[in-house]
Amino acid sequence: TYMNLSGKAVRYWMDAGKIAPENLLVVSDDIALPFGMLRLRPKGSAGGHNGLKNIIAHLGTDQFPRIKVGVGQKPHPDYDMADWVLSKFAGEDLKTITEAIRKAADAVECLIQEGPDKAMNRFNG
Repeated sequence: TYMNLSGKAVRYWMDAGKIAPENLLVVSDDIALPFGMLRLRPKGSAGGHNGLKNIIAHLGTDQFPRIKVGVGQKPHPDYDMADWVLSKFAGEDLKTITEAIRKAADAVECLIQEGPDKAMNRFNG
């Protein structure tokens, strides 16, 4: 599924693996964050993100950690949101997002090995 409808797939795999919500980690884009910035949260609301809303709806809880990668606001109000978040990166944006993805991968490792507090202190922008 695409991110906006990912709750069904997440629920399926969590049930199949008998995974508790606190052991799930969701990595998603976030238009509310500046481009390339990371934000880790141990739990919380969807913050307007449709994919997170769908996961929360299918799990019946928002008690799971997430790492958000900032993609910034769409370039102008008339720009289609789906086109914005699914567009390809180029030039300096590609370099910035590549570095953000590398940092997000490091944040996943830190979160697993050292816990959410240390990961948030180290990676939240």
